[in-house]
Amino acid sequence: MRISGKLLICIAGGLAMLSAPAAAAQQAFSTGPVIENFGPVADIPGAQVLSPDTRLRVAFDTAMPAENGELNRTLVSAARFLNMHARAGLDLENIDLAIVVHGRAVLDVADVEGGQSGLNAALVEALTGHEVEIFVCGQSAAHYGVAAESLLPGVTMSLSAMTAHALLQEDGYTLNPF
Repeated sequence: MRISGKLLICIAGGLAMLSAPAAAAQQAFSTGPVIENFGPVADIPGAQVLSPDTRLRVAFDTAMPAENGELNRTLVSAARFLNMHARAGLDLENIDLAIVVHGRAVLDVADVEGGQSGLNAALVEALTGHEVEIFVCGQSAAHYGVAAESLLPGVTMSLSAMTAHALLQEDGYTLNPF
């Protein structure tokens, strides 16, 4: 089957038109004001306005390690959470975040062979610098041979992910499903 030059030009033009809105949408996202260089968000005009006294205590959970040389998605989501709510006018003093890391994802926050902590180190530093607590499941750490001493600075070893979540829930944290 032979495709004419005109048909190829039409196909290419159509694909370019389809990708233009996606590129414009990506430009609507930017990082900050809290976690620079991580956690891109878009401003949403007309979105629900938060009361100045709103208090958010949210726990994130991840067992999925970073893939293909990318950042851990849950760590990025926590940065997005801080950035979007700060942009919406919520005082950072009213936001408490925690991340519970278990399964193979423990390798994303520990300086161990085969881990991806090098990719995530700057993001972990930025998060913990803004008082985000990061807990590693001790049971997963033991399974993967991760010692407490190998955790990135600011990351805490917990007895287990279940224990960390139970204690966070007792302290008023809700579990973010994303």
